[in-house]
Amino acid sequence: MRVVRCGVSKADLFASLVVFLVALPLCVGVAIASGVPAELGLVTGIVGGLLVGALPGSSLQVSGPAAGLTVLVYEAVRAYGVEALGVLVLAAGVVQLALGVLRLGRWFRAVSSAVVQGMLAGIGLVLVAGQVYALGDVAAPAGGLGKLAGLVSLPGMVDPVALSVGGATIAVLLLWPRWGRGARLVPAPLVAVGLAAAVTGGFDLSVRRVEVRGLVGAVRVPEWGDFGRLTEVGVIGTVVAFALIASAESLFSAAAVDRLHRGPRTDYDRELVAQGAGNVVCGVLGALPMTAVIVRSAAGGAPSGGVQAGARTKASRVLHGGWLLLFTVLLPGVLGLVPVAALAGLLVHAGCKLVPVRQVRGLWRGHRGEVVVLGVTAVAIVVGNLFEGVLVGLALAVAKTAWDISHVQVETEDLGDAGIVVRVLGHATFLRLPKLLDALEALPGDRVVRLELGGLRHVDHACAAALEGWVVGRERECGQGRGEGVTAVTGA
Repeated sequence: MRVVRCGVSKADLFASLVVFLVALPLCVGVAIASGVPAELGLVTGIVGGLLVGALPGSSLQVSGPAAGLTVLVYEAVRAYGVEALGVLVLAAGVVQLALGVLRLGRWFRAVSSAVVQGMLAGIGLVLVAGQVYALGDVAAPAGGLGKLAGLVSLPGMVDPVALSVGGATIAVLLLWPRWGRGARLVPAPLVAVGLAAAVTGGFDLSVRRVEVRGLVGAVRVPEWGDFGRLTEVGVIGTVVAFALIASAESLFSAAAVDRLHRGPRTDYDRELVAQGAGNVVCGVLGALPMTAVIVRSAAGGAPSGGVQAGARTKASRVLHGGWLLLFTVLLPGVLGLVPVAALAGLLVHAGCKLVPVRQVRGLWRGHRGEVVVLGVTAVAIVVGNLFEGVLVGLALAVAKTAWDISHVQVETEDLGDAGIVVRVLGHATFLRLPKLLDALEALPGDRVVRLELGGLRHVDHACAAALEGWVVGRERECGQGRGEGVTAVTGA
């Protein structure tokens, strides 16, 4: 009865425990893959639960460190140092707050889904390529191409014991969900990482384990001098990338969550403000940036998460942050028992799930242009970096859309002695100008031509100038005795 009076149902309490058990290994794994202490991932999870979980926006989304930003955070830490991470995340949070206050959250829905899927696919590929090294306790080369090129020499460098631990972790992640009853009680990520820690500890296996520094030792509040880094062009670009990619991932996840329940719909601007507030606090604590994900279990492979475990209100996501805080305060030493190879296996599994193989199959049957946008975006991220890859994808998506809507059709009707009627229909843009001019220039020069443009819904400047030039040129030819017709233009 007391639980009900406090506004927390048994369903929310159970859902919070499930989400906590899934979030715990993922928070640690994302932090390790990002090149920062494990505790910083837990700090982000705690802020995502206790702060963002209590703010208005989406009622059932769970926020915390996500695999989607791992690659970008790793590159930022490598370039500017972990000391600058707090300033980067804080500034990104301020940008998100501004976007939410200006009510720009809904505009993120205008981003091509192919670009988003390509972004996730590129992140997944780079994440998998990097974590394959960690499976064998080998240091990963820098850059996406470096990681891919280094895979050739990797087999001779791996530690077979660590590789066995990582491989067994992936096997558990794949097999555990098939036991429906067990998977509903204990999430696959916790089972996989827990078994790996128990086996390596029980048999005293010589593998690299998570280094534990303690919460106080890991948290670093930015100093005043750190804010001077925000004048650097590269730092500004990283802040913008943090803000835009975290916002896009959060709002796309919100749209997906809305399809999973019948409760209140997401207010995109409020959700963006909530995410911004969370990232400001994470920045003050020097922790990882956060995003909202559909359910924590979606990345981890478990069939039950916040919504699917029966969550009804935001109480479940707030409580999951409380469980993370209790664990971090009371049992931080447990992290030191976890093998790094097990966390690498967890992230390899999560990275593979970011590659939308099924969606690509469906798109290929009816929208091959979208597959091209997706593929180019993913390759650009692997070859370059996350921010550049997204910009390339957006530019290609805009070009594809311009090409798709630039349909122009030229119809000709021969009226015998009355001449030829030419009707131009659709959208006349510079992209279709060669086709339009080829059709007009192929008309016989000794016939009267009537050009009807009433069927055009749009004519850009290039096409208007080209049509005017063609009319003038044809009339000049007729005036010089090279033709017998006079061109008339209607509907222009």
